[in-house]
Amino acid sequence: MAYDLTTTKILIIDDMAPMLTLCKSILNIFGFKNVYLANNGEEALEITIRNDPDLIITDWMMKPMDGLEFTKEVRRNPLCPNPYVPIIMMTGFSSKLRVEAARDCGITEFLVKPFTSRDLYNRIVQIVERPRQFVDASDFFGPDRRRRVIKDYHGPQRRDDDGSEGNATEEQKSASDILKKLRDEAQNLSKK
Repeated sequence: MAYDLTTTKILIIDDMAPMLTLCKSILNIFGFKNVYLANNGEEALEITIRNDPDLIITDWMMKPMDGLEFTKEVRRNPLCPNPYVPIIMMTGFSSKLRVEAARDCGITEFLVKPFTSRDLYNRIVQIVERPRQFVDASDFFGPDRRRRVIKDYHGPQRRDDDGSEGNATEEQKSASDILKKLRDEAQNLSKK
């Protein structure tokens, strides 16, 4: 699907000038014309409040404010015009703990350095074509951290939109029971 990207505003945050230049060039090739640059989270926060970007791409390690602190500010600061803005974290740190820490701060997508222009493009497509709902809880505000639907999940349903069995009519519950029995029978037949 073709998009008109000429009016989309993107903010890139990195303390390395070559990375800023490279990312801006790639985004310009993609068709983005309004690209803002910042060297750290503090500078980026001012730009965010003033210009309300549609997408933010941030590095992790910067001083005086790093990418995680910046993301927390965007998500919770009442001066930020759009706490729902998609934020892509780009970093050389790719351990599971780092990815989870970024996710838990409200990062929308994660991009590991070094990356290709296709990698960046794929993250942007993911944001545009498969946006995630936001969760606003006492200790978290950001995109829904769940990415997969686990069909055989039997644990507690902790969100209003999980399964909606609590609000189901008797007819819906009966149909759900029948479908579950059919699935179980089909699995048993396939094992034989």
